[in-house]
Amino acid sequence: METYDLVVIGSGPAGQRAAIQAAKLEKKVAIIERKTSVGGVCLHTGTIPSKTLREAILHLTRVQGRGLAIAGLSSAIPITMADVLVRCNSVIDRELGIIRDQMLRNRVALLAGTGRFVSPNRIEIQTEDRQSEVEANKVIIATGTTPNRPSNIDLDGKALIDSDGILHLGEIPRTMTVVGAGVIGSEYASMFASLGVEVTLVDKRNSLLGFLDREISDALTYQMRNMGVTFRFGESVQSVLIRDNGDAEAVLESGKKIVSDVLLYSIGRTGNTQSLNLEAAGLQTDDRGRLTVDEHYETSVPGIYAVGDVIGFPSLASTSMYQGRHAACHAFGIEIQALPHLFPYGIYAIPEISMVGRTEEELTQDKVPYEFGVARYREIARGAILGDDSGLLKLLFHRETRKILGVHIIGTAATELVHIGQTAMALGGTLDFFVQNVFNYPTFAECYKVAALDGYNKVGPAQADEPPPPVP
Repeated sequence: METYDLVVIGSGPAGQRAAIQAAKLEKKVAIIERKTSVGGVCLHTGTIPSKTLREAILHLTRVQGRGLAIAGLSSAIPITMADVLVRCNSVIDRELGIIRDQMLRNRVALLAGTGRFVSPNRIEIQTEDRQSEVEANKVIIATGTTPNRPSNIDLDGKALIDSDGILHLGEIPRTMTVVGAGVIGSEYASMFASLGVEVTLVDKRNSLLGFLDREISDALTYQMRNMGVTFRFGESVQSVLIRDNGDAEAVLESGKKIVSDVLLYSIGRTGNTQSLNLEAAGLQTDDRGRLTVDEHYETSVPGIYAVGDVIGFPSLASTSMYQGRHAACHAFGIEIQALPHLFPYGIYAIPEISMVGRTEEELTQDKVPYEFGVARYREIARGAILGDDSGLLKLLFHRETRKILGVHIIGTAATELVHIGQTAMALGGTLDFFVQNVFNYPTFAECYKVAALDGYNKVGPAQADEPPPPVP
């Protein structure tokens, strides 16, 4: 029986980074992966395909530049599902090659099969034709999640699908119902609305993405309505059936009926832990199949860690990568500094959204004296050049210390722009840093200075006895 310093179960972003980090520490490492290829949900059905799909839609529809008025230019070009998927398959193949190369270069053993605990440090690997066991000094569980599926409804992969079924649609539907207005539901609703699909979004909550700053959430709702999305907030689906003509009919608890070509269920995700035989390792999950961990991502069993979506919120590829590396370092006694309050969030709807730090609602609840400054893309030359006149960037800062407390962006390049604010916050930056600094013109980064000047006009210059830090 082979013995490893670390065995990672799952080859998504969290598992990859954990394995490579341990390999860099000169440990003997193996990854167990049950699928036929590495990469996990992120590569095959989640982050990479959905974001590539989004970029293909933006390119094919020119939706990102609809503010541009160019005489004689028509956007009425027939678009097929094959058009938007061809790029997805190309990117998946490329990323798959990169991951395999990284594993090979770092001498990480790839063990194909389904991993199952026999004891806390012994794992059985089952394939169709054989069974083997490995021993591990440390174990990291990075098995990810699968979409929640309603127990009383059979998804046929055509009229009734979950997010995994998006990439298997034969054609772009004329109408679509999305059940669940979380991040995934909101992203796909906006993407298909951009393709001209009549989308109805159903959610029992009363607003879109309640963890966002309210102004940003309202802006996304407004822009999605402009794209033709119909919102059914405060509603729940009671039953679903497939009509004789193949359409999906959803009956809401209020009695309303919604008929569409396709119904997409996006009602959360469940941890992939059912096949792990966690009882043999002394572990239990919550009712959603998720594991509980401490600040170093170690479970209640010493030496067994869990990272990525399988531990729940925030369930982002970016944070999963960090968690995998952190867990591997802690497992082998390497200290790592964490700044979880500065993890950025990216939502790849159309338009995209990103944020770091705190929201106005959180600051108000905690009675923090804050002020804000806003820059609107319509005031920025770059916005006019690219035809995005609806985006905005908001800076939240402390009225007394002037330190940046939060950055909230909706619009083109939001997920890139947020890192400027993230860096400033990590280094204790203040409003005055952005007021004094110079940004390339024309760029969207200039929004930081415009927003800072807007805030500066509300609070005035810093007090004489507390001069702003010099700009290097």
